[in-house]
Amino acid sequence: MAADAESSRSNAPLPIPNLESMKAFILAAGFGVRLWPLTEDRSKPAIPFHNRPLIAYSVEYLASHGITDIIINLHHQPQSITNALGDGSQLGVRIEYSREEEILGTSGALDRVREQLSGGDFVVINGKIVTDIDLNAAIEAHRHERAIATLVLKENTAREHFSIVEVDQRGWITRFAGFPEPASEAASVEAPATTASTGPEPSPLMFTGIQVLSPRIFDYIPHARFSHSTLDVFPRAIQAGEPVIAHIANEHWYEMSTLARYFEASLLLMRKQHLSFVAGHHCSIAADAVVEDSVLWDRVTIEPDAVVKQSVVAEGVRIPRGTFVERSVVVRREVVSDVERGEVAGDNLIVPF
Repeated sequence: MAADAESSRSNAPLPIPNLESMKAFILAAGFGVRLWPLTEDRSKPAIPFHNRPLIAYSVEYLASHGITDIIINLHHQPQSITNALGDGSQLGVRIEYSREEEILGTSGALDRVREQLSGGDFVVINGKIVTDIDLNAAIEAHRHERAIATLVLKENTAREHFSIVEVDQRGWITRFAGFPEPASEAASVEAPATTASTGPEPSPLMFTGIQVLSPRIFDYIPHARFSHSTLDVFPRAIQAGEPVIAHIANEHWYEMSTLARYFEASLLLMRKQHLSFVAGHHCSIAADAVVEDSVLWDRVTIEPDAVVKQSVVAEGVRIPRGTFVERSVVVRREVVSDVERGEVAGDNLIVPF
C-alpha cells in the first residue's frame, strides 16, 4: 500500500484553491464530560464564551478565511447548537447538520458525510476552540506537499494533558505518543551525571484540532462504525507511506474542554479588555455584592452581600444573600439529573474547578 500511496503523488505542488469552494467540518457531537455540569443542558460548543456560543468562533474563523460551506455533526443536546447557529446565514455561511444517533468519533463522523466531502480538500476543526492561527498557511503547506492530511500543531510549553505528536526532519508526523510529564515534574528530573547539559528539553508538540484533509483520507476511514482519527486513521495512513504532515503554528489558540481551561481563557480575555467580570443578558447584581474575575451567563441574580470570585455562574442561577463562592461553577440544581460531584446548596449545585 505504501508503494501505491507514493506513486499516486507527483512532485509538483497543487495550485492553491479558491477557499470559497472548500468545505469545512466542525466536530461538535461530544458529551463535554470534563465541562460538566455546564454541559448538562447544552452541548460543549454551545456554552457561552464572552456572551456568544463557543462554536460561533469556529464558524467565524472559517468564514474569515473564505470558507463558508460548513457541516457540523451533532449528538449531545443538538438543539443547543441548531438554536444558536440556525442555517448560518446570520454569520455569512451555509450550515448543514449531520445528526448522529450514536456518537461516531472524530473520523466516524467524517465517514457519515464522505460523499459531501469527497470533491476536494477540506478543513476539519474542533468546535471548542478560539484561535487566530493562519489557516491559509496550513492549506498552502498541505497543497504544496500534496499531503493526505496536514495537522496544525503547537508547542505545548505548559506541558498540559495533550498527546505528544512526534515529527521527523521532513515535517512528516511519525507517531501520536503519550502525554507529557507536567511542567513541574519535567523540571525536577535531573540529567544523568555522565551526560553533558544541552539546555532545557524542547517543548512537546500537540495537535490543535485544526486539520486539512485530502479526500484520499477516506481510503483509511472505516465504514459505518465508531473511529478516531489519531488512533484509527492517521496511523494507518502513516504506515502506508502517506504524507501526514505537521504545520506548526505560533498564533493564539485556546481550547476549552475542561472547566479550568474554559475559565482561564475567559479570564485572559477579560483582562485584555480591562473587565473585572463578564455578564450575560438580564443579569442583576446588588449594589453591595462583590463580583470579581467571574463569568455570569444570562439571567443571573447576585443578591446583597453575596461574594463571587473566580467563578462561572450558569444561566438562571440566583446567588442568595450573604453567599460566598470562589473558584467554582454554579448551576441550578434542577438542570442536573445526577449529582456526580460538588455540593448542593439550596437551589444550586456548586462544583469546584
